[in-house]
Amino acid sequence: MDRLKGKVALISGGARGQGAAEARLFVNEGAKVVIGDVLDDLSSTLSQEINAPGRNLIAVHLDVTRGTDWRNAVATCEKEFGGLDILVNNAGIFNTSGLEDTSEELWDAIVNINQKGVWLGMKEVVAAMKRRGGGSIVNISSVAGLTGSTGSTAYHGTKGAVRLLTKSAAVQYGRDGIRVNSVHPGLINTTMIDIIPAEQRANAVKYAVPLGREGTPEDVAKLVLFLGSDDSSYCTGAEFVVDGGLTAQ
Repeated sequence: MDRLKGKVALISGGARGQGAAEARLFVNEGAKVVIGDVLDDLSSTLSQEINAPGRNLIAVHLDVTRGTDWRNAVATCEKEFGGLDILVNNAGIFNTSGLEDTSEELWDAIVNINQKGVWLGMKEVVAAMKRRGGGSIVNISSVAGLTGSTGSTAYHGTKGAVRLLTKSAAVQYGRDGIRVNSVHPGLINTTMIDIIPAEQRANAVKYAVPLGREGTPEDVAKLVLFLGSDDSSYCTGAEFVVDGGLTAQ
């Protein structure tokens, strides 16, 4: 407990799935949290759940493709909780279309959320973190940012971009005490992968995941907690894989 005591975190895509798991864990570890999402009803429900014992979490509307929404989220962190120490760039969308099957409109939508959204988030938190004397940015990429596959072309492209955006920011802001790392989840049991047929998911677990199960949002959240906390004070510009061994073979 209290690994994040005194820290303020902003989590995009925080209304459900991995983002919600991170929000719950962060609050349990002593942080004040602002979650941003376009799913306002789910954000409100999570806020009521977490705030039952006190005022530890605030939900704001955040379309990660809009700089004005990001600036409002950062301002909320500073106004309501006194600053900003941790950013988790969690929001993202997934699609299984291959290269030729990806329309220009689909490409733009995935790039705008998964890639532009991460860039905007980092861009808008840097000044606030400098005012705190440093901070930690955790960018959620994917194993799709490390390897290729027979589909998901736009998703692979954006998650690979997140990996190198992370390294670039880590180099630029290390002297400011801002650490930037990427997390690469594998097959995680969230609504995002519901578009994958059940049989295909079962076969992936059986034949490709050495640990023999899908991951949970909590599996990812525990790694993100480590990166947000001072336990990872000498880690920056690195990839952290949480995939049950999927990329080991």
